[in-house]
Amino acid sequence: MPIELILPRIGFAAMAGALLVCPEVSRADEGGVSFWLPGQYASLAATPQVPGWAMGVVYYHSSVSASGNVAAARQITVGRIPANVNVDLNLSLSGRADLVVLSPTYTFATPVLGGQLSVGVASWFGKSSGSLAGTLTAVAGPIVATRSGVLADSLTSYGDVVPTVTLRWNQGVNNYMVYATGDIPAGDYSPTRLANLGIGHGTIDVGGAYTYFNPATGNEFSGTAGFTYNFKNPDTQYRNGIDFHFDWGAAHFISKQVFIGVAGYAYQQITDDFGQNPILGGFRSRVLGVGPQIGYTFPVGDMQGFLGLRGYGDFGAVNRAPGWSTW
Repeated sequence: MPIELILPRIGFAAMAGALLVCPEVSRADEGGVSFWLPGQYASLAATPQVPGWAMGVVYYHSSVSASGNVAAARQITVGRIPANVNVDLNLSLSGRADLVVLSPTYTFATPVLGGQLSVGVASWFGKSSGSLAGTLTAVAGPIVATRSGVLADSLTSYGDVVPTVTLRWNQGVNNYMVYATGDIPAGDYSPTRLANLGIGHGTIDVGGAYTYFNPATGNEFSGTAGFTYNFKNPDTQYRNGIDFHFDWGAAHFISKQVFIGVAGYAYQQITDDFGQNPILGGFRSRVLGVGPQIGYTFPVGDMQGFLGLRGYGDFGAVNRAPGWSTW
């Protein structure tokens, strides 16, 4: 029996609309941290939403580890090591995050430019923790200083504010979406702290998505691509380079309510950072990830609910702390 087109009746805000930055200990660019957290979008990214209010609630868990430049970058930032000091670092970094993301969204019933306009805002709260272990040797002229040990830090607090605007169009099995988002650095952040829930600087991110969904066969594929422009961090005088990111998902509806599939991402920094210690070079970040996903739709009174689960494992990481995450 053909699967009916359920997407226009379901607000997938929890799956496709939760934009957040990662806890500062864990990911790429300055000290290994980026605004865009790969995996935010997966299947059904560009499909129509239900007019009116929707609430996305996401529990996000991440566990990462790294050595080399990523660990060195965090030690340089936390220790406020000047750029004119030569350093030799033999360090390892580990981090963990457990966050709850809230993203209320309003979708307008009146078309805008022939499409469906949605506006929303997201933020999060939870716990970020991390540790650095190893040896640091700093040389400034005739002075040589060496320090070994473990630096551990954790923080339970709130994150930045992330507004988002999307515009969607539907043409049969083809769905299109454009978006604009960014980071307002209102979260709990300190440049000398290893664990943070904010990134300390503003960003602008723009992009678009395409979803193919055939209700007769139950097959679906989505891709979401965008670019991030980062403003300078006023506390560190550091500016991340421009980032490119691509999130994707492929799924098959095995019933009217349940789909299974795979999801993944590719993340590549395309310009150098500015303000980093010379030993780090351009510090361009890269990571790939892939993992399984499953989704389930269900009625909630006169509304529709959606519950999704997906997980990712990182590989091919450069200047970024790889690991695994679940959404």
